Amino acid sequence: MKRHDVTAGPASSGPASGGIEHTCVSRRSFLKGGSVAGGAIMLSGVPGMEGKVLAAQVVRYPRMFIAKLSALTTDQPLKFKYPDDGRNSGSLLVKLGERAGGGLGPDRDVVAFNALCTHQGGPMGGTYKPEHKILGPCPFHQSTFDLTRHGMIVSGHATESLPQVLLELEGDDIYAVGMIGLIYGRHDNLKG
Repeated sequence: MKRHDVTAGPASSGPASGGIEHTCVSRRSFLKGGSVAGGAIMLSGVPGMEGKVLAAQVVRYPRMFIAKLSALTTDQPLKFKYPDDGRNSGSLLVKLGERAGGGLGPDRDVVAFNALCTHQGGPMGGTYKPEHKILGPCPFHQSTFDLTRHGMIVSGHATESLPQVLLELEGDDIYAVGMIGLIYGRHDNLKG
């Protein structure tokens, strides 16, 4: 089966894809679709849960203005707080100057991440290395994270990627609209 980039739009069906049509969903469509709570899970194979039905929960992140795309300078991080002003919500918006996973803008190079190390919560807001497009090393145990690859761990003790802030562009305005991953020190990103 052929792999498709979710930003590329719908893929065609045919012999190269095994006759299967792949429909790609945009981030905006996914988030809009997530506003309708629906579905249930029947737990028949779990001991003690036979016949119980659990309703699926839908999380709604706030939509928050972050910056103007035209005001960003390559490799100059901008600090902001998301999804709230609570504990551990410090984040960075960075125009990397090269295409990045989850990137926004015409060059797909604008990304945002929570700025705490996922290992033990070390503050990493001032550790951006533009020559390598990484955040780190963490002052606690030297973990570094690749911002071009969804905040993936490069080295150190961390085992989780940095939580990535989902971004949306409306004209020249950049908005934070959700998160992928759990902020260090929280059991729920929206209950900080």
